[in-house]
Amino acid sequence: MIKAALSVLLVLVAMSSTFGKNTLKSGKRIPQTLSRGWGDQLIWAQTYEEALYWSRSRNKPLMVIFHLEDCPHSLALKKIFSEDNEIQKKIDDDFIVLNLMYETTDKHLSPDGQYVPRILFVDPTMTVRADINGRYMNRLYAYEPADVKLLKLNMDKAKKLLKSEL
Repeated sequence: MIKAALSVLLVLVAMSSTFGKNTLKSGKRIPQTLSRGWGDQLIWAQTYEEALYWSRSRNKPLMVIFHLEDCPHSLALKKIFSEDNEIQKKIDDDFIVLNLMYETTDKHLSPDGQYVPRILFVDPTMTVRADINGRYMNRLYAYEPADVKLLKLNMDKAKKLLKSEL
């Protein structure tokens, strides 16, 4: 009974993501509140579970951004992130994205602690890529506005690893 209910739920989620339109007749995407300012033109997953499903079904790596609304470091990174057209295009073309202002129950997403801002990559096999990290030894997955070039390189690395390992 539970399996049947879960199967129906999974089919409904798949159908809603397939038939849901996020574009206007002019071809522009409708801004989503799920972006929280990180890129209104991008399609953001609502939950970690949904993001994992999209990642697996679309064979794209998942980028998870942990941040806080009132954190000055998060706000500074968000400003640079949302204004960088190259990052926005790479995400739109090659990634599933999720931004979270709370911790998930998956402890793999906090391998070196719970701090913000923190960006982790998860491949479609649901493996957190602990080998793709920032430049800080005490906060391996932290990025600052000055680290945008490194973030772009890590995005490329996540995409290359996807092609070479899967």
